[in-house]
Amino acid sequence: MSSPQLSPPSSIARSSSAIPMLLFVHGAEQRELVLTPLPFGIGRKTGKDLEIPDPRISRDHAEIVCEGADFYVVDPGSKLGTFVNGERITKKKLKPNDRIEFGVGVGAHLVFSPVGEKSSIAREFLSQISGISVDEKSNDLEKLKVFLEAARKLNTTGALDEILVTLIGTTLNLTGAERGFVYVRGDDGVLTLGAACTSKGERLTSDATISHSILADAANSASEFMVTDTLKMGEMAARQSIVAHDLRTVIAIPLRKAHGSQADSKKAGDVLGVLYLDSKLVSSTISGVSHDILRVVAREAAALVESTRLAKAEEEGRRYQQEMTIAAAIQQRLMTVALPDIPFASLHAKNLPCRDIGGDFYDVVHDEQGLTVVLTDVSGKGISAAIMASIAQGMIYSQVVAQVPLADIAAAVNRFMCDRVRGEKYATALIMRVTPEGEMTYVNCGHIQPVLVRHGQAQRLIPGNMPIGLLSDAEYESSSFKLEQNDRIILVTDGVTEAEDASGEFFGEERLEQAASATEDACFEHVFASIKKFCGTTPLNDDCTLVELIYRGHSRSVTSPNVKFGTQA
Repeated sequence: MSSPQLSPPSSIARSSSAIPMLLFVHGAEQRELVLTPLPFGIGRKTGKDLEIPDPRISRDHAEIVCEGADFYVVDPGSKLGTFVNGERITKKKLKPNDRIEFGVGVGAHLVFSPVGEKSSIAREFLSQISGISVDEKSNDLEKLKVFLEAARKLNTTGALDEILVTLIGTTLNLTGAERGFVYVRGDDGVLTLGAACTSKGERLTSDATISHSILADAANSASEFMVTDTLKMGEMAARQSIVAHDLRTVIAIPLRKAHGSQADSKKAGDVLGVLYLDSKLVSSTISGVSHDILRVVAREAAALVESTRLAKAEEEGRRYQQEMTIAAAIQQRLMTVALPDIPFASLHAKNLPCRDIGGDFYDVVHDEQGLTVVLTDVSGKGISAAIMASIAQGMIYSQVVAQVPLADIAAAVNRFMCDRVRGEKYATALIMRVTPEGEMTYVNCGHIQPVLVRHGQAQRLIPGNMPIGLLSDAEYESSSFKLEQNDRIILVTDGVTEAEDASGEFFGEERLEQAASATEDACFEHVFASIKKFCGTTPLNDDCTLVELIYRGHSRSVTSPNVKFGTQA
């Protein structure tokens, strides 16, 4: 793609008002940016005008350029694409309020030249209803019209605190009460103060002088309390908080979840919060229509609270997914192994996690002792398995580099997991060391038996040890034998043998042996192709890892007496 024709810097600098602003939104972060310099580079690379440190963002993801009096966003070929108002683009002329997104599911976006200073729907809503006043001479239908319009607009805002304060203010105006409070019920069922203010618009931070008993009754019974003169009601006059704080008007309306025709359900579990109003003065009797208005406003406030909760849950889910993606990228970097190029052996390896992060890992260390290959599978999936896999990898790697005997490595990791994890997690592991002369030593800790392919025939190396992390006093022994030229050793995790087809049948040990011995030239690729063909469209239900070692030694070797062959026990 040819480079865009850029305006000279002098044309951009002629007036500060000619430079658009950008609103950058990334999760809870929001900040304004001046669109300078031009071109304005966006990407993961350090030094970009807008640097977004997310592994899904390309290093050079996009840029904004100026051509004449117009601004364009250009995608130079990012991996996940650039989108303007939901449409993937390579180059797009920008208009005020255009939304520019980077990739799918990243959660970072720009708003180009947002209209109005710090424009927001919340502020638009506030500007329209904050000045609402209800004339004492207005009839109930006029009041209903005003408040229905205000309530309708509640669903267009995301600024919960500001809108709740405005809701309280207009409701106080309607009822003649002096103070208003909105309480929101948390996930633990406890009511917490969401917003509060006086009829004069003063914010309140304490609710010590309200009637907490009426608040609790409204929340627990999902019933409304509307008392305009507590002295005329014996039960209310006897309440300690009402007497202590000289309250004459008390109104408490539950904020209920909407259930279609059952919107007025009396289930306490449907109460999202409470709208509470009180006054030391006697309020004029609230008519039936005004009562209905309060119910409508309460219902719309409940919808606002619910939508805010859903938005919060979505945001938390997005952040969790973002953290998972970053964790997956970190784990992939930790477990990315540069397979060495050595004369006496060749290696192939691949890991297919069934989730973003998992409990399988393999590692390779080449030193003067030879070539050491490690394959481990931590029980379970997800974050806990990934954490244990990372810890186990670090422990095993450090001891392999220190040339600790293989059985001692297994015993040390086993003691650590038993002492610290205490049986909540365990792992199977196979550690194998091959010398240039073909001497192979291995310790199998409950892992799937390696497949030895010799002269086109598949055989299994019999395991002899406990998995790691089950018994603190478990003892581990290594086995050894001599490899022959062109021997292949296939190591897999149980995600391979337990891969399922549409009927739930496992790929199994027999198919693994058949796939491993079917070809001499592309055994590694053939095994994965066989798994893919077997599973069809059925997704993997466990991490799937395979490592192949081919011994290239030239001297013909004879199998040593202590080699053990067999089948899966």
